[in-house]
Amino acid sequence: MNPSALNVCSFESRKSDAMTSLIERNQGIPTLVHSMDEIPLEDNEQVKSFCEKLFRGEIDVIVFMTGVGATALLNAAELYFPREQVLNAFRKIIVVVRGPKPTVVLRNWEVPINYSAPEPNTWHEIISVLDEKKFSVTGKHIAVQEYGKPVEGFYEALRNRGAQVLPIAVYRWALPDDTSGLRNAVHATIRGEYNVLMFTSAQQITHVLQIAEEEQVKEDWLLAASKTMIASVGPACTEALQEVGLPVDFESSPPKMGPLVKDALQAAPEILSQKG
Repeated sequence: MNPSALNVCSFESRKSDAMTSLIERNQGIPTLVHSMDEIPLEDNEQVKSFCEKLFRGEIDVIVFMTGVGATALLNAAELYFPREQVLNAFRKIIVVVRGPKPTVVLRNWEVPINYSAPEPNTWHEIISVLDEKKFSVTGKHIAVQEYGKPVEGFYEALRNRGAQVLPIAVYRWALPDDTSGLRNAVHATIRGEYNVLMFTSAQQITHVLQIAEEEQVKEDWLLAASKTMIASVGPACTEALQEVGLPVDFESSPPKMGPLVKDALQAAPEILSQKG
């Protein structure tokens, strides 16, 4: 199969223009589906409570999971307290980041980073780096900036090591107001119109399945999807796909959009020929 014949459906929402360009540059035919919106939590009492604990010295460690979430956390905190007061408090505690995006944000804030998770930048790498550096979390009060939904496996791993965990929700993921693109993509998958389904977030899978269930075609979609090439941006996304029973044919390494598109489309002809 010639790569130019590959019809690629991507559910990337935040960087859809960049994804479109990447797919076209790699001789794919893109269909971009807006699958999720990030909704800030207004009047966030949880953030206010967290800041009060922070100022009283009751937080030992903060974990920033995403750059967008770190920024949203500071924006929410500024509704209640001066920006510099919050940043100065961050500078006095242990700061952990999950990857390069929160790293950039923290550097712009001039907040020192004590521990950074290596690629593929999942919570598993946070635990590993803390263990490797022999940083004991026993008895520590650890705040975790959530990104859209709780990371229960991470919290459990910290609690198993004796930590007290304080999740902080600063935004949530929601279906877009207009779900027609998702509905069209679900039915197009069932009709066999895509060669590759490309996922860049675990939440995308949740939303696709939610729409498929509303359309009463969930099992049909899962069956049709399994016949395409399923491409995942990284381990967290792969885990979510496998949890719903979808075989992951390709996982990007490093877990970034550019390598995902380039390497997945290079591998696609052989993978699709094996699937028949």
